[in-house]
Amino acid sequence: MLIRVQKEAFDFSAEVENFTQIQRGMGAIVTFSGIVRDTPDGDLKYMEIEHYPGMTQAALTDFAQTALDRWSLGDALVIHRYGSLKPNDMIMMVATAARHRVAAFEAAEYLMDYLKSRAPFWKKEVKQDGAIWVEAKDHDETALNRW
Repeated sequence: MLIRVQKEAFDFSAEVENFTQIQRGMGAIVTFSGIVRDTPDGDLKYMEIEHYPGMTQAALTDFAQTALDRWSLGDALVIHRYGSLKPNDMIMMVATAARHRVAAFEAAEYLMDYLKSRAPFWKKEVKQDGAIWVEAKDHDETALNRW
């Protein structure tokens, strides 16, 4: 299991290649990447993502360990960025490896749902006319109910 919280950009293709190369006996690898979405008006200058390093690393490690245990994963990778990110910048990625595809897909979805709703990150959208903190969305909270 590898969990990284970093300011620097990462190469999604290289991360997937490295993750895939170390897997043994796995029949499925599922990956997901999240990118900064512009506002409907197209006026997002950047998104500022803040976190508490120790707290964030511990929370992401707990989420990933739960996924490893619950779906008997062979491995999991979570990378999440912080700092100032512009539209179309990659924010995060998740990769899961399992013997079978259903486990890999479900574990990846679980991780994505928990990262979206429970990871201790704070996001501020900086637009042309000012800045606002991004609030939790009801549908993100509802998604947690299936787990």
